[in-house]
This record gives sequence, structure tokens and C-alpha cells, in this order.
Amino acid sequence: MNNHSGRGRVSGLPAWDRCAVMGVVNVTPDSFSDGGRWFDTTKAVKHGLDLVTEGADLVDVGGESTRPGATRVDEAEELKRVVPVVGLLAAEGVTVSVDTMRASVAEQALAAGAVLVNDVSGGLADPAMIPVVANAGAPFVVMHWRGFMEGGNVKGVYADVVSEVLDELHARVDAVLAGGVAPDRIVVDPGLGFSKDADHDLALLAHLDRLHGLGHPLLVAASRKRFLGRVLAGPEGAPPPARERDAATAAVSALAAHQGAWAVRVHEVRATADAVRVARAVEEARGAEAVRSTEGAR
Repeated sequence: MNNHSGRGRVSGLPAWDRCAVMGVVNVTPDSFSDGGRWFDTTKAVKHGLDLVTEGADLVDVGGESTRPGATRVDEAEELKRVVPVVGLLAAEGVTVSVDTMRASVAEQALAAGAVLVNDVSGGLADPAMIPVVANAGAPFVVMHWRGFMEGGNVKGVYADVVSEVLDELHARVDAVLAGGVAPDRIVVDPGLGFSKDADHDLALLAHLDRLHGLGHPLLVAASRKRFLGRVLAGPEGAPPPARERDAATAAVSALAAHQGAWAVRVHEVRATADAVRVARAVEEARGAEAVRSTEGAR
């Protein structure tokens, strides 16, 4: 298979000829990987612009940590964190995504210039989300989600993680379509690390081809997550801290790109920007070889 053919286009967003790189800007004091580093509008905007310089194709701005055990911020605080950063980045010509579970934040971020809504609950946390996205005609990321992470890992029990995640995502996509979001504006995300342990995450990465069966472009968000810490630590070791998982993240980005992911969401952009370009070059070499062998067979 030419993996590029499975990548898909998302209406309303630029078309990239390879796996896109989504850089993360957490405007939070408590994110698991870089909490507090960009918790200030000016710093957050500068960080977003730096990510673009390093090779990010789009920038995902979020004001609420979704790490296990995180408590929710109130609506006014989330709006205060997110909307100014979105507006300033959009004014600089950045393709901006908003990472939120709240319809009001999505609505105001879209009005400020965001062009994509990335909702880790897939529209389940706020019943007003799907109508807001549908009315705006915005692209929407539907992630596999089984509930809020306060109190740790919610319902992380699977008999067959790949089949169950596929079925649950399929049901969510159907609900989003029924709510009026256009099929060519839906992106799916397997939700690595959300109600999943390391073995679940690895199984999903091993079977991204099956997720393509949903018929929508695929976002893979593995950056710095716990399962990478587990892989790097080995059976007995202590996992390295989040910021020491960037090389492992870039490895996942190369694998995801090779398997036809539409985009990868990462904190440290440069290594992943390199990784997806190498994956694309290998893909092109395979395509050229296939053309030569076809011509040789004539």
C-alpha cells in the first residue's frame, strides 16, 4: 500500500504531502510534561511561534491538563488562558487548533482564529460541543475517551483493546456525523494513555492500519506519554521523566507516519519534523521502485 493514499485530507485545513506535525502549547500550570513553562500569554505565543520555526505545521493550544488525576479548571479560567493565545498565533498566520472539552472555549477560540477543534472527549464531555463545531463548519478531532481522568485511570479494562477502541470510536463518529459535522472534517485519535496501560497503547500503535478502516484521517498523540516511559525503563527500571522521552516520541512519529497517520501531536517538534520527512522519503522511494517494476513488466 502507498501509505500516503491512506492519509486523507481534512477539509478546511492545508493539505500536506506527508504526515503533519502538530506542536503542543499547554497554557497550564500543571501539564504532565511541561506544566507552567508557557503559563503566560506572551511566553505561550512565543513558544507556539518557536514550534512553527522548528517545523510544526499546526499548533494545538490547550488550557486544561488532561493528565490522570488532574482536576478541571473552571470555564472562565480556561477562556482566559486559551483565547488570547489562539488569537495572537492566528494573527501571525499560524494554523491553530484548540484543545478543549468545552463548547464555549471552542466557540470563542474558533472566533479568534482557530481552525480545528481537538476534543479529547470526542464531544462527550459537553453536549453543546457538536452543535458548536457543526455550526462553525470546523474540523473536529474525535478521540477515544471513557471518562474524566480525575482519580486515575478510568475503565481501562479491555478483552481486545483494538477491536473495542475501534467499535467505540465508530459509535462516536456516527454520533458526531448525526450532529451535523461533515464527514470530510472528522479526524480520529485512538486516545493513547487515556484509560489505557502501556500494553494497550502499544497494541493500538501496532494496528493503526485497522484504525484507517474508520475511513477518516488519523491523529496519533503519543508524545512523552507514560507507555514510552515504561518501554524505556524496561521491566525493572524507573521510567525517565517526561522530557526525556522525546527521542522515543520521534520514533513513534516515524512509525505512525509510515503507517499513514494524517498527523502526530508532539511537544518537541524538531526531531519529529525530521522523522516524518524521513518516513516520507522512504515512502517516495518505494513508490518510485513500484513504478519502475511496473514499467519493466510491460
